Formats: sequence, C-alpha cells, structure tokens
Amino acid sequence: MARGGAFALAGLLTFSVPVFPAAAIGSTAAPRLPEPTGSRTVGVTSLHLKDASRPDPWVTGATSRELMVSLWYPAAKPRDGHRAPYVTPKESELLVKDAGLTGVPSDMLSKIQTNAFSDAVPAGGKHALPLVVLSPGFGSPRSSLTSLAEDLASRGNVVVGIDHTYESVATAFPGGRITTCAACEHSKDTDFGEQVVRSRAADVSFILDRLTGSKPTWKGAALIDRSRIGMAGQSVGGASSIAAMVKDSRIRAGVNMDGTTFAPIPKQGLSRPFLFLGSPTMHTPGGSPQGKDGSWERDWAGLTGWKRWLVVTGAEHASFTDVPLLAEQLGIDHGAAMTGARSTQITRAYVAAFFARHLRQKTQPLLDKPSARYPEVKFCSVSSKACR
Repeated sequence: MARGGAFALAGLLTFSVPVFPAAAIGSTAAPRLPEPTGSRTVGVTSLHLKDASRPDPWVTGATSRELMVSLWYPAAKPRDGHRAPYVTPKESELLVKDAGLTGVPSDMLSKIQTNAFSDAVPAGGKHALPLVVLSPGFGSPRSSLTSLAEDLASRGNVVVGIDHTYESVATAFPGGRITTCAACEHSKDTDFGEQVVRSRAADVSFILDRLTGSKPTWKGAALIDRSRIGMAGQSVGGASSIAAMVKDSRIRAGVNMDGTTFAPIPKQGLSRPFLFLGSPTMHTPGGSPQGKDGSWERDWAGLTGWKRWLVVTGAEHASFTDVPLLAEQLGIDHGAAMTGARSTQITRAYVAAFFARHLRQKTQPLLDKPSARYPEVKFCSVSSKACR
C-alpha cells in the first residue's frame, strides 16, 4: 500500500505487478478482515499523543513529536457497538492514489470490514494482560497490521499499533489534519535506515511511558502488566523491534517480520527472546547473494538468548501484513504464491505462539520444530546454511 522505487530501501509495501483495470474490478464489495481466532471480544480506540521532549526528526521547525496510535484490547461486548473503520476516507484516498490502484474507489479502504468495536469498554483483571507493540513498514499506516492486532487482542493481549508520523503515506489526526511522508524525501541518505529505526525506538519508549507510567493516557491502562511487554513489526518496523529492545529494557521479546536490520546489535549482544519470520527470497541463510539481505546472518550471533529463524515458502515481503488479503478481495494480483488467507493464518499462529511462550510462559511446540499443520514454515540454521 505504498510506493516502491527509491523508497524500496526501507522495505515499503508495494504492488509489484500491474493493477487490474477498472472494468475487471467492477462493483466489488468492500474487503473484510478474517475473524480473530481467540475467544475474547475485541475493542479498539485511537489516541493522539505529543512528546514535547524532542523535536520531530523529519520536519524542520516541528518542536514536538506527535503520534497517532491505535489500541486493540479484550473488551466487554457492546449491545449496539460499531465496528471500527480501517482508515479514514482521506487516508484511504491518499493510500489508493499512492499505490496506483486504478479503478478502486478512493474511499474503498475506509469501508473495509474490521472485527473490533470502536471504544468498547476494556475487560480484564488489573495488571493481567501483556502489552504488544506493533510497528508497520515504512510508508504504511498502522492499520496495515490490523488482522494481526485483532487476533492478538482476541487472545488476551493489549496491542498498540503506531503510526510513525511523516513515515506513512497518510496519517489522520483529530480535526481532519493529515500528514504525509516527509521522511520519504530523506530516503537516499546513506544512513536513512538507521535514522528510521532510531526514531522509531524513541517513539516506542515514549508510548510505553504514556501507557505504563504513573499517569497513563488510556483509560484501560490498568489492564497492562508492565512486566510483560513485547514488540513486533514488519519490514523496517521489524528492524525497529531490535532497535527498541536495545534502547528499552522493558521490551522482553521481539519479532522481525521480513525487515532488514539496519542498525546492528551492540557488541554486548541482546539476550532477550527474538524471532525472525521472513520470506525465502531475502532471508534464507546462505542463499543467492543477488537481492539477498544478509543483515539477519550478521545479527544472528548477537542474539544471545532464545531465538528462531523461520522462513515461509511462498511468502513475499507484504505477506506478513493485510495487503494480500485486501488485494485479493479487490481482484488485484499481489505477486505472492501464497494466498492472503494462508499467510495471515501463519503470521497469526507463529507471532501469537511466540508471545504466549515469552510473555505468558506457556509451552508452544509450534516453535520447536516443523509442523505438519504449517508445512510452508521452515526452520533455518545459520551454521548449516539450510532451512528444513
């Protein structure tokens, strides 16, 4: 859902094949996200946060860093609740235009049917629920990870998704203000990737302060167990998981979904649990050097705690997001051999298992060896340069 070209360095989501003509799309109904697999009703709310302690890294003269976040959480089922919008109509317009989706109505993404109820009453015991932070790919909104967020919340987690302002094609603020991708103008900087993950790590620490500090911003913050915090991200959002964990010891476990890790792990290493979950083209150890990302092999030794390296046969870069789900329902070939429904099943299953193991201390055989249920998922070894 974002442009490629020069910005591919940071791992943007992109439709790499031509979009179907308008006549082929016709009057396709609004896409819908698959139902979450957990037993809990899911609520969602948005927060506008302002960090006055630092200037915005991308816009000269912006003396504070403003962020929009969404919180998905277990909720009491409302009697007459409204399902939350995926994005606003204006965000949809900008995202559709940026992706070059000819023939798709400009407001189509705002009509996507989600599963979370807007501003539903939070439910759960005091300090009983783990908190999982989600960071999207560069150029993409926080909504691009909604299907994963809803599923994690349905399993009993509080999930916070971050729109890293000026790094997304479109971010809507209260009152109708929209920010666009000012950071895209810096994409040719030699240290651009490091700039992004450094900024995102600061965003995450600020948000954790606001959710778990003495005066939390969110009315449901008492649900959060501050000792059980994890983070996952796709593309540069996944790379930011490592950067955020290095910066902030409150994050106990992290997941990188197909992201180049621009900033290397410090010499002292990172001893907390970490999962690499990626596509085979870029992230098979010892694979063809053409187009291959070697950052995971570089960082593997620096991960000194529990760790796994998994690749998903048939997956592409966007397979760990909502993009394939939505593209298929709009009649668009997204270029992956695997369907959006299957990639969503796999992403949900392995990310949920990881956080269940490391934030809830629940045994998860899925993470110990290949599974007959998910034969596409291969366990990789750096020493043997092979995945099985």
